[in-house]
Amino acid sequence: MLTEERNQARKQRSSTWTLVRHFIRDRFSLDEDKADEAEIIQSINRGIEFKGTNLWALIFAIFIASIGLDVNSTAVIIGAMLISPLMGPIMGIGLGVGINDLSLIQRAFKNLFIAAIISLLTSTLYFLVSPLHIAQSELLARTSPTIWDAFIAFFGGLAGIVAGSRRDKISNVIPGVAIATALMPPLCTAGYGIANGNISYFFGAFYLFLINSVCISLSTFLIVRFLGYHQKEYANPAIEKRVRNTILAAVLIVLVPSTYLGYQIVRKTIFEQAAKRFVTNEGNFQYRQVVNYTARYQRNASSIELMVVGEPMPPDSIQLLKAKLPAYGLGNTALIIRQGALKDAEVDVNTITSTVTDQIIKYSQGSIARKDQTIDSLRNYIEATQSAHLPVADLRDELKTLMPDVQSFTAARSLVMSRTGNRPDTVLLVYAKFSRRHRPAEKRRIENWLRSRTKSRKIKLIVE
Repeated sequence: MLTEERNQARKQRSSTWTLVRHFIRDRFSLDEDKADEAEIIQSINRGIEFKGTNLWALIFAIFIASIGLDVNSTAVIIGAMLISPLMGPIMGIGLGVGINDLSLIQRAFKNLFIAAIISLLTSTLYFLVSPLHIAQSELLARTSPTIWDAFIAFFGGLAGIVAGSRRDKISNVIPGVAIATALMPPLCTAGYGIANGNISYFFGAFYLFLINSVCISLSTFLIVRFLGYHQKEYANPAIEKRVRNTILAAVLIVLVPSTYLGYQIVRKTIFEQAAKRFVTNEGNFQYRQVVNYTARYQRNASSIELMVVGEPMPPDSIQLLKAKLPAYGLGNTALIIRQGALKDAEVDVNTITSTVTDQIIKYSQGSIARKDQTIDSLRNYIEATQSAHLPVADLRDELKTLMPDVQSFTAARSLVMSRTGNRPDTVLLVYAKFSRRHRPAEKRRIENWLRSRTKSRKIKLIVE
């Protein structure tokens, strides 16, 4: 009996798991609207060649992207990325590796090399003749790749090859991939580095282009293998083996350095985030201001340089600041404080201007808030003073109509402290002298009239 129940439970679990697998397979399947394999390969092949229309489109896109970087216009840069045909040969490399086609890989590499050289020449020519030579934020963003750039390129490549392998092409995916993967701006930034003799800009931007290209090719290869594309067959097994070995060697040559560089990008990104947290949390001083900081990552000699204005920091404060570095994972990082010698430091004018502007805005907002508070306090004081001022003469005359025998009268608001409390209470203190003695009912009548007339909750009436 127990064995039968166990078998039924096992069958039920198996049935449930089968239903879940079918549901997942149905929802995430890429086979339903998949285009013909030969059609996809032909489509990617058409985008590999850079000659005629494709070449001119590339040149025009490079000029547009260079202008966008020069004038710091995001919209213009996006337009250039939509025009750019650089995705073709990069996806061609991934496809060639995926289907074991060495000739396709060679043709794609050749065209990608031609496209990169033409892009560098075109952007260098533009920046040589351009009257603008200041590196704007859009251009600077392409000089130091991060791990997020690699992730964006990888997932963008996945979206691109999946959309490209459908019968009805998904029209909004390919433009989005072109914008997200950002292949064009790094090449233009590299051209800017050549034109201005800035080698670090050139290598940083070209490195970003290579990382993006490798990630897009890798994502294309994975989807091609996932979709089960047929491998290219060769008449001679020896030739097929030689082709496979050549492709494997080329992949290793590309992937091994890329993996190492990717690891260094991860470490650099983690370091920069930790440095930003350190400066944000520990760089708030009372009599001085951090106007700029530079986080330089090196494998064994990273450093954070703070540019401080205001009162000089004493040595013990600097040592205390350095002692806080290990708490942020920056134990082997050198902390450099630049203060009082701005002419000897590398100053980012835009950053300082932005920081000073922020401080002025914060000070102005605080000053306005303090003035508003003072105005409110004065207004409350005036209202309280006006309400505290009692028309004693008018009250006396009105009291005469109620009690004609009144001889003298005065009224004032007074603060009364209890024996145990710390907060005073406001009481209307009234003194009245009459020519005759009044009964308790007449006193209550006077108190009610005073309470109604003066809007006071507490009244102390002294009658003589």
